[in-house]
Amino acid sequence: MIAFVLSGFVLALLAPWLHRVGRRATAWILALLPLIQFVSFARLIRPIARGEVFAFSSPWVPGLKINVSFYLDGLSLIFALLISGIGTLVVIYAGGYLAGHHHLGRFYAYLFLFMASMLGVVLADNVIALFVFWELTSLSSYLLIGFDHEREVARRAALQALLVTGVGGLALLAGLLLLGQVGGSLEFSTLLSQGEVVRSHPLYMPILLLVLLGAFTKSAQFPFHFWLPSAMEAPTPVSAYLHSATMVKAGVYLLARLGPVLGGSDAWHYLVTLAGAVTMLVGAALALFQTDLKRLLAYSTVSALGILTLLIGLDTTLSIQAAMVFLLAHAFYKGALFLVAGAVDHETGTRDVTRLGGLRHVM
Repeated sequence: MIAFVLSGFVLALLAPWLHRVGRRATAWILALLPLIQFVSFARLIRPIARGEVFAFSSPWVPGLKINVSFYLDGLSLIFALLISGIGTLVVIYAGGYLAGHHHLGRFYAYLFLFMASMLGVVLADNVIALFVFWELTSLSSYLLIGFDHEREVARRAALQALLVTGVGGLALLAGLLLLGQVGGSLEFSTLLSQGEVVRSHPLYMPILLLVLLGAFTKSAQFPFHFWLPSAMEAPTPVSAYLHSATMVKAGVYLLARLGPVLGGSDAWHYLVTLAGAVTMLVGAALALFQTDLKRLLAYSTVSALGILTLLIGLDTTLSIQAAMVFLLAHAFYKGALFLVAGAVDHETGTRDVTRLGGLRHVM
């Protein structure tokens, strides 16, 4: 598992050089890595469905009992398949969409930095390692959203996303450290069995609020939803990958991962379901008034994230199963819609839906 994560970082370093050498074929060459990762993860579906888990651990800071540890179970496998599978398609799409762009090699580097960081988030077993990868996703998304840095609006959107998710990340770190202290371990695989201990501890509410702040900022829950539509200033491949299938789902992943530890209380139920319900309604309502195609899709994504949060907050077996099915469905259809929006914008030069009638005559 560590090879999957490290290979992404290595390829991020090599991507600009590969682009100078490969030019037109670069996207297809680079797409081989996430494709290999996807196939490798897919081969683990059957053993994990039988209840097997895969783990790796190596000492990082032995004096503080901090390890570089990775853990692959059914939940992390779903996200790993999405990250690698949709990542493969987005890399190929970006090669055509941004063909001729003078900073395309740099774009590939940022994209693989983000891809490796997201894999680190969903595979990390140690809470400190998860936080490091969590913040790397914020940093790499800042670089991707502000990729067209000559435009002030892109720079402003990138900074806004970084500040919102960065502050949430610091709250998350505090919550995870408190959780580790109360649960007696910094490993998720151990903490998952400490739910009763954590929920009965006086620090439960501070832990819950800090973790929820981190998850809600990352997954654009109300009132932190505003950064996601602004992030549509990013190139369309970025929107399709970061803001429909991967980064904004990191908060959902965290809620699902920590549900067995923090869930099962009235506070969890009311806070998570209320945030999800309000976000669902606000996102849907605001989407009705959008004329920019990408912003319309962004607000519908906000609404979908609210639905996912609501389902996780209900904290029943059926609601969690429904959340996972909807997560997969949303990643597929929303990723495809963003790619279609990019193709329309690329060919027509506009994303204004009031001017996009009769597309069959233009495309």
